[in-house]
Amino acid sequence: MIKTNQEIKGQGIRRNETKNMVYCAMFVTLIAAGAFIKIPIPVVPFTLQYLFTMLAGLLLGAKLGCLAVCVYILLGLAGVPVFTQGGGIGYIFQPTFGYIIGFAVGAYVTGKIANGKKNPGYMRLLVANFIGLGIVYLFGMVYYYFISNFYLGTPIGLWPLFLYCFLLVVPGDIVLCILGAVLGRRMIPAIRAERI
Repeated sequence: MIKTNQEIKGQGIRRNETKNMVYCAMFVTLIAAGAFIKIPIPVVPFTLQYLFTMLAGLLLGAKLGCLAVCVYILLGLAGVPVFTQGGGIGYIFQPTFGYIIGFAVGAYVTGKIANGKKNPGYMRLLVANFIGLGIVYLFGMVYYYFISNFYLGTPIGLWPLFLYCFLLVVPGDIVLCILGAVLGRRMIPAIRAERI
């Protein structure tokens, strides 16, 4: 039986949708695993979550990368213990939940910047990663400040906030930005070829 062009095109679209779902599921799993690979630091633990949320944006693009992070967040809020300290709807009252929101926005922005060109260079990927990192910290620190001061009743000043929620954690994340750019440079062409 000879297939029409429309049937062939429809099969290609379904195959791409299936691949996209598989990639999203893979990154949801990696982000969840990254939450448990951590170095305990006071206030905000250092984890590999940022590496995988950043790579989701770089490799899947803005929309799919953000979607993968949003699915991860919904799983955690539904009660699956995928966050660093468990899960459940009550997690929104954890001071560090702002970083998790920042992961989704950061993945979108990182993907948007990095995928603006057909084959982005190392510097473009590095800039995208650092801008994404800035977004994660902006969301994280603002959320931490407001939840601590106005909900939990455990006030934190601006200097301790800057020290514990940025200075102590950011060196490791800078290394992750560099690693993400190196991995992205190598993997983006392969992932794009696979998704066609």
